[in-house]
This record gives sequence, structure tokens and C-alpha cells, in this order.
Amino acid sequence: MNPKGPLPERSDVPARVGNTVSGGQDLWGLVFSRDNLLAALRRVEANRGAPGADGLRTDELRSWCLGHWAGIRKQLDAGTYRPQPVRQVMIPKPDGGERMLGVPAVLDRLIQQAIAQVLVPVFDPGFVPVSYGFRPNKSAHNAVRVARTVIEQGYRWVIEVDLDAFFDRVNHDALMARVARKVKDKRLLGLIRRYLEAGIMAGGVKRPTEEGTPQGSPLSPLLSNIMLDDFDQLMWSRGHRFVRYADDIRVFVRSKRAAGRVLDQCTKVLEQDLLLKVNREKSKISPAKAATLLGYAFFFTAKGVKLRVAPKALKRAKMRIKQLTSRKWSISMGERITLLNRYIRGWMGYFRLADTPRKFADLDEWFRRRMRQIRWKEWKRPRTRVANLRKLGISARNAYEWGMSSKGYWRIAGSAVLQRSLTNEYWETSGLLFLHDAWRRYRTT
Repeated sequence: MNPKGPLPERSDVPARVGNTVSGGQDLWGLVFSRDNLLAALRRVEANRGAPGADGLRTDELRSWCLGHWAGIRKQLDAGTYRPQPVRQVMIPKPDGGERMLGVPAVLDRLIQQAIAQVLVPVFDPGFVPVSYGFRPNKSAHNAVRVARTVIEQGYRWVIEVDLDAFFDRVNHDALMARVARKVKDKRLLGLIRRYLEAGIMAGGVKRPTEEGTPQGSPLSPLLSNIMLDDFDQLMWSRGHRFVRYADDIRVFVRSKRAAGRVLDQCTKVLEQDLLLKVNREKSKISPAKAATLLGYAFFFTAKGVKLRVAPKALKRAKMRIKQLTSRKWSISMGERITLLNRYIRGWMGYFRLADTPRKFADLDEWFRRRMRQIRWKEWKRPRTRVANLRKLGISARNAYEWGMSSKGYWRIAGSAVLQRSLTNEYWETSGLLFLHDAWRRYRTT
């Protein structure tokens, strides 16, 4: 079928176009080829996500394209297509602030995904090996492992460079100049520029965007890596030990004095050459034992450098578990366990590199006590509590004493009687997953 016509039905086209695309080829034709568009469509459908400013949903995109794609393609070829402004969504930050997430219209997500699939093979091979954010076959875990190795090699002073609102401050001219180094297709450059300048829809009012690349678009991760590649290349050429994941930058040196000098170098390159802003209050120099990276922290043992969950990440996890185990939340135990298991699997899947089984076991003790107080409240009446304790093997005397007790939920949840009745096996039989068990499963697979 002609690539300018409607998008066809699903097919088994590979998700990627390939890894040998050159910036000198017909990138426009590759972006809007049938195979690439199908792959992009499947990716957008799989990612789902909320509607953009026009309200069109991802599950409606395929049928919408069947009736409208020919006209959209004509506008794209003529250079008259104008992306819709992204819908602004404010996301709470762990430190109490907010960050802006841009939700593009699903059609624009399709087009941006198609562009990204072609441009990633153009740019990615030239990126430095220690850039790990949003790249094929690289992950946050890779960055954390490399950081641990570098610290073990004796680079025990860590420079944490904090970019102030990086995604909101990217200079469009500076970014497009870097994209144009490898992309010579003027139509494609113009389309990318129009996406940068599409504007933001907030409260029904369109606001122009003179700088920045909104988080949430399929093209934004690649553009952020392109923007910061000059910094990476300079640091790499100077032989610095560093890792970068998006705008999280960590540089490792052997002495505090060297750290101060390197931080000044980083600030100069980022602010003068890339026109970004370094947050001097949050950027800091720390000994490795006090540094963090992507939610992980480091500690030293006789066997070498080990990983642990950073204090702030651990605090956020406890807050979330506390929310999910609130006894004031009226929800069935089965549904509660489902939500808890989903969170614990995801959280521990990310923090499975942590070498702290004792910490997870301690958290489980607190976690189980919160679950016991929920169950105690569910039993409500004293007679029901006595009967249930008896069913769980508690003697008649102890069952009556505690079942009739007026002590508070937390006090009773920590009692020996409830620990003997609502045992670990009891919760495992109910299907509840504990942190230490999840950690052990991930470490053995």
C-alpha cells in the first residue's frame, strides 16, 4: 500500500527500522515509510497513556488514521502540518514541588515515535558509553553498577551536578544546531522545530514555548541526549570517570580538591556552551558513602563497595506502603493485597541490586504489624475477635483476654498473641508478598 495512504491493519513488521541508518539518507522517506509507521503505531498503542489536548484516545488512533492519514501526510509533505499544543499535567515531586509533564495528542505521539525510531540509529552509536538514559540496551542499573565499580577503583569523591529544570530550559536554537549536525533533511528539521514550538495547553489556554522540550513526548528523551552529548564528549575526552542518566550527572574523582575543580568545569560547559542552568544549591561534592545515584546509595565493607537504597527512596517507599496499609481505607483485604503486591514487585524489581537483606527483613516486620492491625480492625466486635483467635490456635484464656482488650490497634498488632495467630505463613497463604521474599526471588533469577 502507498505509504501516503491510510495506515493498514496490524502486521508483523519489526519494532525497529534498523541500526545502520545514516543521516545522509532519505530520512523523511524512512520516517513515513509504511513499516516504520506501523511500528510506531503499535508502540503508541502499547504505551497507552492519557489523551492529549484534542481528547483522542490511543485505542481510537488506528481507526482515526484510516480516515484521515492521507490528508495529514499531504500536510507533512507540504510543510503545513502544525502539531497540537501538549496538554500540561503537573506531577508531584518527591521533594514536595511539582514538575510539568507534557501530554501530546496521540497523532503527534505517532509522528514523534516514527521520527525517534529513525533518528535513534543515527545518533545513538556516537554517544559515549557512560550515557545510560533512554538508550537501547542501557538502563539505570547499568549506570549504578558502573558507579559502584568506579568507586571501588578509588574514585571516592562524587560530584553531583543538578541541572535546574533541564527539560524546561533547553535552548531551541542550540538544540536544533546539534540535531542538524547529522540530519540534513530540511523538512525533518522543520518538523522537529515545530514540535519544540508547539506550545502548552494549560487550563484551556495555549501558552507558547520559547525553550524546553516537554517530558512525556516520544522524541524528548533522544533530544535530551543530543543536547547533552557535547558535555559527555568533553568529559569523556578528558578521561573523567562519570555516568549520566538523562539530567542526572555524577562525576567521580580521587580527591576533594579535584572535585571542586571539576565541578567548576562542568558548570562552565553546561551554562556557557549549552546555555543550561546549574542549580548551585543542589549541586554538591560528597564522599562516596554519602552520595546517591538514581535512588541508590553506597556503603563499604571488607568485601568491597556495596549498594543500598538511598534514604529518601526508602522513606518514599515507607510512605507508600503506609498509604496502602491505612486502616482508615475501606477496601477488601484481597484488593489491598493485590495493590501491595503490585507495588512491592515493581519497587523491588528496581531496587533488587541493593545488598541489604537485613534492612528488607526489618521493613517486613513493620509491614506485617500494619497488616495485623488492619485485620484486627476488620474483626470489629470482641466476640468475633475471640472466635477468630481461637480458630487460629490461641488458647481460650488468651483469646478472651486479648479479644476483649480495649488497647489500641497498634499496641495489639505488636502483641505476641497476634504474632502467633497472624503468622508469616498466614499472610503467605493469603497471597501477600513481602519485601525480603521479593528481593530473594529477584536475586536468584
